[in-house]
Amino acid sequence: MATEKNGTRKTTATTKKTTARQPATRKSTTRARKGEPAARSTVPAIDRSSDKYIPQTFEAQWETKWAADELYRTTPADERPKMYVLDFYPYPSGDGLSVGHCRNYVPTDALSRYYRMHGYNVLHPMGWDAFGLPAENAAIKMKTNPAKLIDQYAANYKRQFRLLGISFDWSREINSSKPEYYRWTQWIFLQLYNAWYDPRADKARPIETLEAELADKGTRDIPNAELLTAEQWKAMDRKARQDFLGNFRLGYRRPAVVNWDPVDKTVLANEEVVDGRGWRSGALVEKKTLMQWFFRITAYADRLIADMDTIDWPEHIKLMQRNWIGRSEGAEVDFGTDAGDLRIFTTRPDTLWGATFMVLSPEHPFVEKLATPEHKPEVEAYVARAKLESEAERTAESKEKTGVFTGAYATNPVNGERIPIWVADYVLMGYGTGAIMAVPGHDERDFAFALKFGLPIIPVIERTDGLTKSFALGGTMREGFADALRAEAIPFEERHGSLYITIPPEKVEHYIDIAQQYVVRGAWNEIVGTRWLFIFGPGEVMALDSMASDLSILKRCHALEPNVRGKRTVMEMLYAVEFYRDALFHADYHTMINSGRFSGTPGNEAVRRVTEWLEEIGKGKRRVNYKLRDWGISRQRYWGTPIPVIHSDQGDYAVAEDQLPVKLPDVESYEPTATGESPLATIPKFVNVTLPDGTPGRRETDTMGTFACSSWYYMRFSDPHNDKALFSKDEVSYWLPVDTYVGGAEHAVMHLLYSRFWTKVLYDLGHIPFIEPFTRLRNQGMILAPDGKEKMSKSKGNVVTPDEVVAEHGGDALRAYEMFISDFEQATPWSTAGLGGTYRWLRKAWELLLAPSDRRAADATTAQADRDLRRIMHKTIRKVSHDIEGFSFNTVISTLMEFTNAIGDAKNVSDAAYEEARETLLLLLAPVAPFMAEEVWARKGRPYSIHQQKWPKYDEKLAADDVMVLPIQVNGKLRDRIELPVTASEADVTSAALKAENVQRHLAGKSPSQVIYVPKRLVSIVVK
Repeated sequence: MATEKNGTRKTTATTKKTTARQPATRKSTTRARKGEPAARSTVPAIDRSSDKYIPQTFEAQWETKWAADELYRTTPADERPKMYVLDFYPYPSGDGLSVGHCRNYVPTDALSRYYRMHGYNVLHPMGWDAFGLPAENAAIKMKTNPAKLIDQYAANYKRQFRLLGISFDWSREINSSKPEYYRWTQWIFLQLYNAWYDPRADKARPIETLEAELADKGTRDIPNAELLTAEQWKAMDRKARQDFLGNFRLGYRRPAVVNWDPVDKTVLANEEVVDGRGWRSGALVEKKTLMQWFFRITAYADRLIADMDTIDWPEHIKLMQRNWIGRSEGAEVDFGTDAGDLRIFTTRPDTLWGATFMVLSPEHPFVEKLATPEHKPEVEAYVARAKLESEAERTAESKEKTGVFTGAYATNPVNGERIPIWVADYVLMGYGTGAIMAVPGHDERDFAFALKFGLPIIPVIERTDGLTKSFALGGTMREGFADALRAEAIPFEERHGSLYITIPPEKVEHYIDIAQQYVVRGAWNEIVGTRWLFIFGPGEVMALDSMASDLSILKRCHALEPNVRGKRTVMEMLYAVEFYRDALFHADYHTMINSGRFSGTPGNEAVRRVTEWLEEIGKGKRRVNYKLRDWGISRQRYWGTPIPVIHSDQGDYAVAEDQLPVKLPDVESYEPTATGESPLATIPKFVNVTLPDGTPGRRETDTMGTFACSSWYYMRFSDPHNDKALFSKDEVSYWLPVDTYVGGAEHAVMHLLYSRFWTKVLYDLGHIPFIEPFTRLRNQGMILAPDGKEKMSKSKGNVVTPDEVVAEHGGDALRAYEMFISDFEQATPWSTAGLGGTYRWLRKAWELLLAPSDRRAADATTAQADRDLRRIMHKTIRKVSHDIEGFSFNTVISTLMEFTNAIGDAKNVSDAAYEEARETLLLLLAPVAPFMAEEVWARKGRPYSIHQQKWPKYDEKLAADDVMVLPIQVNGKLRDRIELPVTASEADVTSAALKAENVQRHLAGKSPSQVIYVPKRLVSIVVK
């Protein structure tokens, strides 16, 4: 007799205990290595008198036994090849799992089981992303401790996972909110805090190396560093030194304009703001200035881009990361102002001559300095309004452009033009320098802004399409003008007495001559597009090539035509003619025009040559810029990892590693404060500390955002109970990187980007031997509600839980359907009818596998029948193996369904071939339907457990077809098919194709002019 764990009844073994091919359990493996006898629990006592497929009678018992035996416990690093299969670890919510959540857990479990049967040492763990706002908000609402909620929720998740037979190694379970875990999150924080990025080595180095260099020679050899001599460094007190080092540390603190979620009352990283709203609360995000902790992820921008070429990830995820990082090359240029040089970054230094105004972000520090007294009230009001808008609202393409003039001017460094400085909300402080030079001739936003506010627009880049137009208003050109155009083959359209002329590029000079001859005195004609000319008469041609010319042309037009006197710029005047609008603006790279010495510079050389010139004259320098901003990790909430730093009058102190973890104190209230501080700030016992030298200090009260915890958990699974180190180097070197990682695409620029960053930092500092955390990434498609339109949501009442499905159909049927429902990455609606189909297939397989072997006696057809069945069997093994590895789980199921039918339909096969096919089907079913496979295996009296048996091997020759079916085309149209042995020669194939009945009919007695045989693909016959 043996007592099962988890409180189940006593059972008696009904199947003989045997020794499995591989260690039966990881417990017994450990004991066997120590020379102790292997221990195992008995096979569960199940009523096997019924032959009916009733999964509810055996699934739970097998799961109980697997758990008791720790069947899936992973051994430490050994000589076997490893396979690390990982799901994004979940935040366990009170709602539990839905069938939608199972979409990734079931396929990764099948993959893990498949590799175990291939003899791999498989790591397939699970843990809980336990910190963060959802747990804390639920705790506040329920007036309980978030740790208690997480434990309750996690227990329910584990129960549901076991319903599905998910083979997680629960001995490696981790919880990010436990001190034994977040101690090491704090340790990694200190690695970043105590490191800096040395651009010369292109890697992180300990901060001590920087301090030594500063004491020896200051910053003179450090690229782009603020100038500081060794003497100045040595003269600094401790606080000044700490402040200066903050400019270099990978983990640093500074005041910053942040995204404030007014509902969750905490700061959000840029990546956590979606369309201007908090990614969890949905509240419109506000802007606040607070002291914040950051990780300098921007230092790794280029490596984050480059190393994507080394990993097998979906291209759309790579593209999302590249776009988020937003690398761009250009130049930094200083425009002189009364408040000092105003620095801008531009990717288009070739357009500098077209800069006709500047625009500052409302948050730019120069706004207050530059606003003149008469404009200050309007500027301040505008800035206040802008702060109430989200970044998404401010930058929406459909939003009407708004702005105010500061009253101040800047000097364009390339031509000395004084250009006005405006403030506009479409410029963001978080991108570039928070200031732009506006080139309305070649930037769509600037063009719209300039038109609205009457600012000059000067073209400085030639069009790439050669589009050139002229509008000759009726009465402005003398009689004969149209005939002159016809004579030069210059096309035009005449409407209501006016001519709409599109000038071929090669005819522009001819047109200029004609227009000068025919323009009426007191009128004018203009050319726009590739040329920008105003023609007032013979020899009176003015070019729109500068702000001064804009004024001159406009002044003359105002004098000649009262109807245009309300226009503030030449381009506004031209824009009033709808015919011109497609020629007035473009953003292409091409030959420079109206650009002084650089006019005529080809577009493929322009940016480089202008940048080099700016550097030569000391007015600019080459610069690489990024859209990416440093990762803000501060959260003003209780439920998170405490930041291990103490503040004092002498500067900040990192908590010593031997003093970790800094534990969260027990608190009575988890409510966030109205001041923007964490609830921890209200606990004197936590906040107030005395430093070793007796100096009073104040603990940091912000906690880390939960993405810090998830940025390294995949490493901890390699050695989850190590209390001496982050992990054993041997274990992490064996297991990492993760071979296959599966989860949602919504974390492309959050968790996935952060994890890559932390991995690279730890690699640089010598803690790990790999530079990318996840070798292969796959994103599961969403399971939609049955209507196919909405997500499953508790609020919509359309959630289907695994509990109800398992109760009716069993865990295996749910598993099979989760894999069969569609391509893995495709969103698809839930279907109860489809679920019934997989249940019926499993029932059919059950009956087939347990049916008595009562084959007919062999006859003359048996040998061929055996060959046919074996060919199907080997093709099935090959196909299922290939598709499991390739994440084509829907075709895994369809192939197994076809194989089930093939075995059932096999006639006159021998007992040996029949049993071989049935056993192969059973083994192939083991990753898909683990409960049923184990039960059938036991009923057949086979050694426990099927999940420790070898995966069937296929023979490539036996998997090859004996025959081939070739389509035959006649003049490109399919006319017939022929079946021939795969060994047929080209002559045999050609002969058979020409004799095919339908081919003969379409040849109609004619001889083909050509017969083309594409080996084993098709025959193409050409008849003239």
